[in-house]
Amino acid sequence: MSYTLTGLSTHQEEIRKSRFVALADAASTPEAALRFVETYRVPEATHNCWAYRIGQAYRFNDDGEPGGTAGRPILQAIEGQQCDRVVVLVVRWFGGIKLGAGGLVRAYGGAAAQCLRLAPKAPVIDEVMVDCHCVFADMAIVRARLIEPEARVVGETFDAQGVHWHLAIARDREAALARIFVNLTRGQGVWRRLDAG
Repeated sequence: MSYTLTGLSTHQEEIRKSRFVALADAASTPEAALRFVETYRVPEATHNCWAYRIGQAYRFNDDGEPGGTAGRPILQAIEGQQCDRVVVLVVRWFGGIKLGAGGLVRAYGGAAAQCLRLAPKAPVIDEVMVDCHCVFADMAIVRARLIEPEARVVGETFDAQGVHWHLAIARDREAALARIFVNLTRGQGVWRRLDAG
């Protein structure tokens, strides 16, 4: 079973006079992960190294540290803690003592792992993707009764008739929510599950 975070987690430690601050949070999309990095990075720090894993998508960045000594160990910490839909940023202020490649791997990976160990977690829910469309007149009730309490909005666009939502929904709730959607829209809305698996 995989876990995601239910809130921001931080951890700080000093290793041979360098200060490492790890920050972690949930991220439902790569764009959300990159926004997290931009929000929490510290421009005046020596390095802002990060990694994220969201399902099969992952990415990491060493931000000037020797290749493979920062971003990859952070990603390995995410995987080692069985986390998914998670982003971790580790900020380093250089303290004057070089740690060497092995020391950097241990420092970045260790700070990330400890941050994730301390983080509030919840199991990742198996989700299916659904596209739905309803007219403007039904939008408020659908949002209040179905979207906000039961779905994660991945995308939202508008056309001349109404709103088009791209939703992530718990697999075991999809059939029931489809019936609710049909009732709320009096059969006029369009509900289309994207994966048949």
